[in-house]
Amino acid sequence: MATDTGYTTGASHDAQTIRRRNIAEQGANGQIEHKTEEVEDKKLKKKDRSSVLAFLDEYEFILAPIIFTFLSFFTRMYKIGLSPIVTWDEAHFGKFGSHYLKREFYFDVHPPLGKMLVGLSGYIAGYNGSFEFKSGETYPEDLNYTAMRVFNAGFGALCVPVAYYTARELNFRRPAVWLVTLMVLFENSYATISRFILLDAMLLFFTFTTVLCWARFHNLQKESFSAEWWLWVLLTGISIGCVTSVKWVGLFCTALVGFYTIEDLWNKFGDYKMPKIEYASHIIARVIGLIVVPLAVYMFSFWVHFLVLENSGPGDAQMSSLFQANLKGTEVGKDSPLEIAYGSRATLKNMGYGGGLLHSHVQTYPEGSQQQQVTCYHHKDANNDWFFYPNRNQPEFNPEAPLRYVADKDVIRLIHSQTGRNLHSHEVSAPVTKADREVSSYGNTTIGDEKDHWTVEVVSDAASRDRSKVRTLTTAFRLRHTALGCYLRAGNVNLPQWGFKQIEVTCTKVNSPRDVYTHWNVESHWNEKLPPGDPGSYKSPFVRDFLHLNVAMMTSNNALVPDPDKQDDLASQFWQWPILNVGLRMCGWDDHIVKYFLLGNPAVYWGSTASLGYFALLFTWYLIRWQRGYDELNQNDIDQIHYAGIYPVLGWFLHYAPFVAMARVTYVHHYYPALYFAILTCGFVLDHITRPLNSALQWAVFTVLYGVVVGLFVLFRAISFGMVGSSSQWSYLKWFDNWRITD
Repeated sequence: MATDTGYTTGASHDAQTIRRRNIAEQGANGQIEHKTEEVEDKKLKKKDRSSVLAFLDEYEFILAPIIFTFLSFFTRMYKIGLSPIVTWDEAHFGKFGSHYLKREFYFDVHPPLGKMLVGLSGYIAGYNGSFEFKSGETYPEDLNYTAMRVFNAGFGALCVPVAYYTARELNFRRPAVWLVTLMVLFENSYATISRFILLDAMLLFFTFTTVLCWARFHNLQKESFSAEWWLWVLLTGISIGCVTSVKWVGLFCTALVGFYTIEDLWNKFGDYKMPKIEYASHIIARVIGLIVVPLAVYMFSFWVHFLVLENSGPGDAQMSSLFQANLKGTEVGKDSPLEIAYGSRATLKNMGYGGGLLHSHVQTYPEGSQQQQVTCYHHKDANNDWFFYPNRNQPEFNPEAPLRYVADKDVIRLIHSQTGRNLHSHEVSAPVTKADREVSSYGNTTIGDEKDHWTVEVVSDAASRDRSKVRTLTTAFRLRHTALGCYLRAGNVNLPQWGFKQIEVTCTKVNSPRDVYTHWNVESHWNEKLPPGDPGSYKSPFVRDFLHLNVAMMTSNNALVPDPDKQDDLASQFWQWPILNVGLRMCGWDDHIVKYFLLGNPAVYWGSTASLGYFALLFTWYLIRWQRGYDELNQNDIDQIHYAGIYPVLGWFLHYAPFVAMARVTYVHHYYPALYFAILTCGFVLDHITRPLNSALQWAVFTVLYGVVVGLFVLFRAISFGMVGSSSQWSYLKWFDNWRITD
């Protein structure tokens, strides 16, 4: 059979052979045209393009985040080592990293995980911990600060793919998923703060992972108790533990998951078809995954913290005396005589969580008795030293007389070593805690009265069952005012500025033997007539140290209130953040300094804030229509609004509202976790608005939004990548007076 014979079947044949069968037609100009051949070529090309698009569409969930992640690493790390000076809070967190490398105990108001990661970055970079990280100081040549910054920036860069997959789990359509991702990717403030040795990139990363794990866990509700379901429950718990272990702001993220869990269990409680055993299993699973696991992660970070920081350091005084005595190189308890005698000089440590050393100084109370102040103070100086003296009804203390030991139920006087005044209380209200009595330093060794007398009441002894004597470090005792019957107490209440924000010491009328804030121990002890002892041989329990440090952190955090006598040019107010009313200079502004200005992308900030308002109106609209009997929303629509709309708004509220009521000093970066939830809300709102539009129009709308977000990032790129030279070059970026990009 000839090769050009026509085929009547659908059997495949060589394409060139098929095309040779086509009947030639004569065109208007007399030339021969093969129209069918051209059509076939177009179809093949179209098919090829369709195959490529189909491939890209099918694997978009892999290809898109790879591209976004590449761009994220670029925006976070481009010129990351340009500024060779200690910038902004690198002075704090770089120094904390140094303490881990030197294994010196320090104190800070934040949990340890983020700072341990900073220390790890220094270890990886070959840093030995010797640099002091003074603000504005140039890094030494042997410190690879760029590597430490890159390590930190990695957390900021990984926020982008996490945001992408979170938007997918919230069931946003692809254009909205990309918008959410681009808003995180090209948010100037995120890109800027991720470039330095700070905790914020880590905080954001674990906030993002917590939301992702929660969203995935929610989507697996119909597969409860499957292996994947358990995996995401446990990952949610681990992520909650990590975000809380970086900063306590993570507790707001914990609260979001907590609200969801309560609602979820309440809904299951109303399901009559669910067996009781299955419901109990749901409760147990959530207790394990969302309470036990996060707490274990949080406590584990402190266990490692205590394990690594084995040497005495600048934060010793925040911990219990027994804890300090077990640190290498400490002076606490070193060569201190074991038993306290009359005439001994000692420091008294309050055993309450976060307690300090009993302290007095020459400054007086501005009201009340106006006598010399008595406080609790965490730093060690000579104003913490007190002498144990007999009461006034006994013979005067004679240094040459035989030693007499202080015992349980003894009535004593405590005399301040620097001023010679007696520890004293009277019927005057305390300066802050008005229900308690004021404690002051009054008189001297000869001038005074019975209100200088305190009765020793031994509570316990970590080293002995014998409570007849008071021992260094190990004996816990209370001091009862002999005349008034009240107890010496140092709660976690800070005095105003006139008291240097030190802890208020009062005499409480409440007799509560279990109140640890009325418990005291001798920390350091000096007496030349007594032999040195080894009280540091007794260990402090981990749980007690864990609780003690956390309360100390809470107390110090509460003391971070604005000082009315000082102007903080970096501080800002909560209302300024959502509207991008203010930025923050991260360093000096001289021409020779590489300058960074912490300011957000206007499109991201204003768009996300507007979406919060729009969502409130949208929710109100649907609520009114539902009450009037309209049913235009099906169950899927309601669930989408509920979990992809309401919960991001709730997350924003939980992360933002506390700063409205918070008395402590606040800065622009405190808004960054809340900003992420506002971005998710923006993604939901735009996804909801554009759903009725056809695909082409949807992509047209979102493409314009992509361009605005990216364009504004490029416009403001210098504030993130570093401004070299005179700031006047960027005067065109100063849209408002509070954007202090130029003077």
